[in-house]
Amino acid sequence: MADCLVIRGADLLDVDAGEVLEGRQLLIANGAVEAVLRAAEPTPDGARVLDLSGLTILPGLIDCHSHLIGDMEFAGVPATTTSAAEEAMTGVRNARATIEAGFTTVRDVGTYRAFVDVALRNAIDAGWLAGPRMQCAGAYVTSPGGGGEVTGLALDVTLPGDLRFGVVRSPAEARQKVRELVGGGADLIKLIVTGAVLTRGTRPDVVELDEATVRAAVEEAAAHGVFVAAHAHGAEGIKVAIRAGVRSVEHGSLIDDEGIALLADSGTFWVADIYDGDWIEEVGTRDRWPAETLEKNRQTTDAQREGFRKAVAAGVRLAYGTDSGVYPHGLNARQLPYLVRYGMTSAEALRSATVVAAELMGWGDRVGRLTRGFAADLVAVAGDPLADVGVLSDVPIVMKGGIVVKDARRDPAA
Repeated sequence: MADCLVIRGADLLDVDAGEVLEGRQLLIANGAVEAVLRAAEPTPDGARVLDLSGLTILPGLIDCHSHLIGDMEFAGVPATTTSAAEEAMTGVRNARATIEAGFTTVRDVGTYRAFVDVALRNAIDAGWLAGPRMQCAGAYVTSPGGGGEVTGLALDVTLPGDLRFGVVRSPAEARQKVRELVGGGADLIKLIVTGAVLTRGTRPDVVELDEATVRAAVEEAAAHGVFVAAHAHGAEGIKVAIRAGVRSVEHGSLIDDEGIALLADSGTFWVADIYDGDWIEEVGTRDRWPAETLEKNRQTTDAQREGFRKAVAAGVRLAYGTDSGVYPHGLNARQLPYLVRYGMTSAEALRSATVVAAELMGWGDRVGRLTRGFAADLVAVAGDPLADVGVLSDVPIVMKGGIVVKDARRDPAA
């Protein structure tokens, strides 16, 4: 068997069953899982061997709400002091930090400078640099002065076109923008339906794209075979997005009981970033961010967590997403214990970051599981993630497509 690797000695976490299978071997060929074998079963002669004795392996993790391009977002004016080339270079750094944290797939849901994310994805796919598998939005689709705009500038400042690429004023413009984004290489469409926490001058509870505009974008995206993710904090904006047929609601901070019921009934995914409010509070207070920003964060954080708890109980499809880029890349697993704290079992939290996340992306047939035919993307950790999901904050082994991209046992500085 060509290019055959056998992983031996590890226990295997079956994310579907929510149980650890002791003493399994994983047979990998040409970058994909060929078979899962018991310890005593024979393996091909001449196969390379990777001994992971004492560790537990599970599928590579998936972050469905990431922003790899640029430095961390903060309460200032983003993307105006760096060039597109500099933004791309920060993406290279952020991609490496993300995959070394065990996140082998991400859905990158927007950048201020259009299509820099697409260039990063293409470079990773070409093997030029280390990074996760990516789906990219290309740019934010937003209203003028909305949550996806660069705001806070003087009125006589004119921004370059790549910083205002996704601005739309009507359903017809939304359709045209979807066509342009897909033509430029976007894998999904990101709509900014409500105001944002960190965008100055916008309010999270205000609807900025009406239902007709959202529906037009969804219909055009469907015609091109891509999904739509909707940034929506406010209760009404969430319902606008769901009624218009989006694939996922992002943030959903001020969701009400009606919105939760709509999510459950429609099967719309919710990607709730329930960790990063703590980061914003700590760093924003320390660095004296504007009072407006900190107040918006406080209004949304606790409400989002209470809504999340209700959504778990209601059976809503909850996919893992962290808003990495608001806090440092590489800390993506910090949110897993929060999912458990606010209502999930450890097994449910791990499924949200593997099989459910893959399903949201439309990649449920290729990533998120360690079974025959799936990409050989995996992480190995010391300890049992079902007993403590926090062990995934320290991932010594990361493999993507059958290639080890991190082995901290050989490189203590990794």
